[in-house]
This record gives sequence, structure tokens and C-alpha cells, in this order.
Amino acid sequence: MTIIKAENAAIVSQVHVEVGARVSAGTVLIVTELMKMHHDICAKESGIITAIHVAPGDELRGDEPLLTFEPAEVDVAVLQDAHDVRADFTEFEARMALLSDEARPEAVEKRHAQGMRTARENIDDLFDTGSFTEYGALAVAAKRSKRALPELQERTQGDGIICGVGTVGGRPVAAMAVDYMVLAGTQGFNHHRKMDRLIEVAGRDNMPIVLFAEGGGGRPNDYDVGLVMAAWLNVTSFQHFAAHKGPKIGIVAGYCFAGNAALFGVCDVRIATRQSWIGMGGPAMIEGGGLGVFGAKDIGPSEVQARNGVIDLLTDDEASAVASAKTLLALNAPCEKIEPETDALRSIVPVDRTRAYDMREAVEAVTDPASFLEMRRDFGVGMIAGFARIKGRTVGILANNPLHLGGAIDAEAGDKSARFLQLCDAWGVPVVTLCDTPGFMVGPKIEETGQVAHVSRLFLAGAHFGQPLVTVILRKAYGLGAMAMAGGGFNRPHYCCAWPTGEVGAMGLEGAVKLGYRDRLAAIADPAEREREYNRLVGELYDRGKALNAASMLEFDAVIDPANTREEIDRALSTAGPAVPSLRYVDAW
Repeated sequence: MTIIKAENAAIVSQVHVEVGARVSAGTVLIVTELMKMHHDICAKESGIITAIHVAPGDELRGDEPLLTFEPAEVDVAVLQDAHDVRADFTEFEARMALLSDEARPEAVEKRHAQGMRTARENIDDLFDTGSFTEYGALAVAAKRSKRALPELQERTQGDGIICGVGTVGGRPVAAMAVDYMVLAGTQGFNHHRKMDRLIEVAGRDNMPIVLFAEGGGGRPNDYDVGLVMAAWLNVTSFQHFAAHKGPKIGIVAGYCFAGNAALFGVCDVRIATRQSWIGMGGPAMIEGGGLGVFGAKDIGPSEVQARNGVIDLLTDDEASAVASAKTLLALNAPCEKIEPETDALRSIVPVDRTRAYDMREAVEAVTDPASFLEMRRDFGVGMIAGFARIKGRTVGILANNPLHLGGAIDAEAGDKSARFLQLCDAWGVPVVTLCDTPGFMVGPKIEETGQVAHVSRLFLAGAHFGQPLVTVILRKAYGLGAMAMAGGGFNRPHYCCAWPTGEVGAMGLEGAVKLGYRDRLAAIADPAEREREYNRLVGELYDRGKALNAASMLEFDAVIDPANTREEIDRALSTAGPAVPSLRYVDAW
């Protein structure tokens, strides 16, 4: 016979068995209450209840007999207590199921029919498998005063944005993916609260943020906050996101207007698919301003935004966009060194110094195979800019384009290159410049573009650039434009060298002869003799400014074999000290 006694002071709340009951080990016999908490007293072995000594409501002081039972083998299951029926888990599982794409098959089918992904599909593609932790998934739109909660749970999952952290290639990353299947991706009250929370977490833990920015801007009908707010112009998401030191990478596919476009605009790198339309004002805002009626596809199509510089990387689809984001996030990750064939570098610059060539061939030959990721290709086409690796080391590449204006730097090229230097500085990436320029573009029409201010940005960016810098002169290096390509002057880079094809001068050689020897040439009556004298004077200036002679006068550090360019750059960067991200922000333009 076994007597079960009270161990502590308590009140008997429930008695679950009767005299004669056959119980198995683990069966709940009595429930007591102490400090509003219920405690189960269970059978420690199988047996038959022979006596019950207490009733509900009895006060226990400890050590009182509760019941007596005779140990015996019994063939009954453990009695299930009523509180073991988990309605809370059932509710939880049903609620979580509403968050999945499977809960919205019609919306998903519509997205796929448009050649688009869902927000969750993009998140799944971006992050390492199983690494994503979501924040605020159970939020709904702030419309409880007008719409039933079950409806909001079914129709406004996450208040239209998925926020969370995880790893991308092992690197901790935060991401915010606007869910266009919820109220057209508009930004509501809780939507912004979730953003603020994630930006705070990313800032605290020094994480990059990837923003999938598709959506229609602010949402005017979050009724729950209408009584306590007027215009809600003190929302903090825009300020906090802009202030985040980054990296910040934005991705757009589909429509991106108003507030969504503003967030996209402050990203360090802006990636968009060809199937995208981006504008600070969407159709409703344009019509509301009395500016006419336009369709969404009339506003900021991708070809326009790539050409004007809003889009840094234009991709075919979201898969390519995510892949590009992963490449950017892995810039400083260790990488296998690949040694390409470099003899081709000797023949890239033509023997004829007046013949144009493709600078991208030089970029591809200097960098590791398939490593060059070009930025803003369709904007500022006189300059080539992008990220690459040289002997496994990540670098920024900035190069003149001789196929456009002979490599002269115009306003767009100045803007493009200045911002790229800012970006590399903020991300802690060293830069290699490949110089072949006759200088800044000149002329009355050029000055109408604001040339003075725009190209001066390149000097400012170079003067404040805090990362290692190497300049290689491939051919022409004339005037202020060449100085700007070297960060402000040939003494500015950690290493400034030239190929044997290099030539330097205070201005273009032909122009220098025409201006400096105008009177002498005009005094020669015979056109043929005048041309011979002109060519002789140009040749004199070329001999004075050719790379071997200029280096002997210490205009720059060295003349190198083009085939050894990769080794020269690698050695220079190896001794230049570590690249450390600056605390400065990246200009939107």
C-alpha cells in the first residue's frame, strides 16, 4: 500500500480519480493550487486507488495524506488531463499557415504569370538555407477598427513587408522584402514599425541591409491611427534607413513609386530588372497633382532609369538581381586566386596612337576572369566603373572609355566616377584607375551641362578618398582630367605607373602645338611645309611626354610591362595598408 502526501502548503483544486480507479504511472491524480499556479500530482507507479483523503477546496500545510493506492499491474492508458488539449498550438499553427505563399494560391499564380517572384521566394533565394529569422511576421494592417481581425490576418500578412536577418554566404545580413501581394506593397503604420525595428537591429550589429523595394508608396487608409495622426510626416523609417552606414542594396522588380522609390533611392547600389518602373510619384499622385492621367508603365521604365543613372545594375530578372546582390555582399570574402593569360595586355593599346580601342578588353584582361561587375553601364558612358577581383583581392575599377569622346570626361562621367569613389570608400574597397583621357570635355555646349561643378566632384571625391589607390596610365594622360583620374594628381596614388604606350601632357599634344606655335605655323606659306612643321612639333612634345621620358623626370613612379600589370597592382595594394570602410555616406547621385 502506498500513501501519497502533500509536499507543500497549497489548496486542493481538483481530484481526478475515484476510489477503485485503476491508474498507470504518470496519470494526473490531484491538482493543487499555490500562488495562482496549478501543480499536478501524478502517480509514480501503476496501481488501484483505495482511498481519497482530500476534497477540492481543502487547505494543505504539507505532509497531509492525499490518497492511498495499492501498487498493481494495470492495463490502462495514462489519463489525459484537460489542459493537455493544446488549443493554443492549434491556433498558432493555423495563424502561421496564413503567412506562407501556399495560403494565397491565386495571388501567387498571378505573380508567376507576370514572370515575377513572391517576396518569400526572393528571401529564400537570398539567404543561406535555414538561416533566416523573421521579425514581426504576425503584424497586420492597422485597420482593426474597420475590418475584422480574421480578414486582416488572411489579407494583410505582415502588413506587407517581410523583415529579418540571416546569413548570405556566411555573412550576417538584414533584409526587408515588400510584399506586393498585400495591398500592392503600400507602406502602412506597422509596416514602418517593422522597418524601424530591423534597421535598429542591423545598425546595432553592423549588418548590410538588402531592400526589395517594389510597392506603391504610402498607404492613406490605416484607420486605426487616423484619430491620433494627421499627415504622419514624423515617420522615422526614411531618416533611419538613409542614416544606416550600409552597405545598403536595393532591388526592384515591377512597380516602385513614392515612399518605396525614396527608400530605393538612398541605397548604395540600386539593382532593377528590365521589368521595372520606378518613380517618385505614381499614377495616383500625378493625377492628384493635376498633372494628367498616366498608366503605371508610363512612369520611369527601366531603360530610362538605367540611362539616367538611377539604376546601377540592370538585370534580366529577379534571380539575376539576387545573384548580383550576393556578389556585392561577398566582395570582401576570401576567393580563390585565378591566373589568366596576360600576354594579351601587350596588344590592347594599338601601335597607332590616334586609333581607338575597347577599354573593357583591358579591364577584363587585368582582372580575374568573369569577376567584373559593372555599375551604371548605360549612364556616363565615357567612364567605366565596377567591382572586380585581381589575384583574388576585391578592387574597384575606374577607367576612361576611349570609344566615347576619345575618353574625355564630361559631366555625367564626372558624376558617375565621383559617386563610385564614394561607394568604394564607404565599403572599404581599394580602387584601381586605368587612365586614357585627353582631359575634361570642353566647349560652350558642354558648359551648359554644369561641367564645372560636375567634374569637380571627381576632385572632391579623390581628395577625401581614404582607401588604397593605384593608377595605371595606358595611353593618354592629359591635363586636369588625368590628374582627376589619379585622385587629384600623379603624386596622390599609392602607386602611379604607365605602360610604354603612355603619354602625358598639360593638354592634348595637337592642341598644345596649335595654340603654342600658332604664329610660327601661320608664317609658313606652303601648306605642305606647314604640315611637316606641325607634325615635327607634335613629335617633339610626344617625345618629351612619352612614358619612358616622363618617368625619368619623376612625373610618376614607374613604367611597367603591360603583361605584368596584375602583379604590379597586387604588390602595390599588398603594401598600402588595409582598406577600412569610411564613416561617410554615399551620395544618391
